[in-house]
Amino acid sequence: MADFKNINIRNKRATFDYEILEEYTAGVVLVGTEIKSIRMGKVSMVESYCYFSEGELWIRGVNIAEYSWGTCNNHIPKRDRKLLLTAKELTKLSRSLQDKGLTVVGLRLFLNERGLAKIVIGLARGRKSYDKREYLKANDARREMDQALKRYK
Repeated sequence: MADFKNINIRNKRATFDYEILEEYTAGVVLVGTEIKSIRMGKVSMVESYCYFSEGELWIRGVNIAEYSWGTCNNHIPKRDRKLLLTAKELTKLSRSLQDKGLTVVGLRLFLNERGLAKIVIGLARGRKSYDKREYLKANDARREMDQALKRYK
């Protein structure tokens, strides 16, 4: 079983497909055995995105696997989950989403020092395919420079 202090599930696809403009840390409303699955590291955020419904922010596409020791009280793995942000942050995000081409995606799920699940969401703009190639080239160049510096130290 994974140590809950080391739980840090990232959505690597989001940073590749989107240019992240702003980041927010939000609490998550969980039910039943979801926190136990998160502590075991059984989470996938690959297709996660956020949407507004009746003035509240929800995240869709986060797959929290069923708890292996759960009984008939187990949770639904791919349900939509409510995110907890301040009213100021919610209004800022909803205004930002009025612009064409912007979306809110889930970037990272972690447990804070009190053991509460938090999600880092990002206001993002989609990248074109040529932007993705430039992003890969820059990452490769940075990785090669880091490796060269390690060899000569």
